[in-house]
Amino acid sequence: MERIIQITAGRGPAECTWVVAQVLKKVLEEAQEHQLETVLLQRETGTENGTVETASIAIKGKNADQFVNSWIGTVQWIGQSQFRKMHKRKNWFIGIFEIEQQKNSLFSGNDIQYQAMRSSGAGGQHVNKVSSAIRATHIPTGIAVVAMDSRSQHQNKKLATERLIKKLEDEKLLQLKDHVGKQWENQLNVQRGNPIRVFTGSDFKKNKVEKSYKGTRQKLKNDLRNEHN
Repeated sequence: MERIIQITAGRGPAECTWVVAQVLKKVLEEAQEHQLETVLLQRETGTENGTVETASIAIKGKNADQFVNSWIGTVQWIGQSQFRKMHKRKNWFIGIFEIEQQKNSLFSGNDIQYQAMRSSGAGGQHVNKVSSAIRATHIPTGIAVVAMDSRSQHQNKKLATERLIKKLEDEKLLQLKDHVGKQWENQLNVQRGNPIRVFTGSDFKKNKVEKSYKGTRQKLKNDLRNEHN
């Protein structure tokens, strides 16, 4: 199981990019503790030293689902700005989103259609009379290339196949860039409030959520007692 997450400051100030850098460390450390494999796919550094605008991580392992779900959402940091000491703001928010993976289209030789054709251009009588050129078409996408470099039809077929594979790889890379670009829209969607995790102070300690659960349980107990009285 593999899932990809993006940690982003959105359009937040430098303080938020500092928070992204700290959260990135926390995610990687915690993933290691859970024996999960992580691959840092992309990281854009912020304007200040030690800050990160956005980072994407692939997370693999047995409990990757549970781990990722525990992080997706808004992360809040409560603390004094390191860059603006007199700044009154104490609450800073960043977002963690999942990047949907594209389906990998497996390449198959059966998807290629070859067509012999006469070579065009200079090359003498032999080239003009013999159908040695090869057009290779990838049937699922319609992408086609032509090879007429050699007088050998077999050699041109080999060249056409190599060129088609390269062209398909280039197209796949363009699609991937477009896909990631769309995911960057997540940067506009960092929501404040209802954070999934809260950290405090310059040491970036996690606030224990259990305390709020205890308070909720105590309130429920009191409500029940009041009902019985």
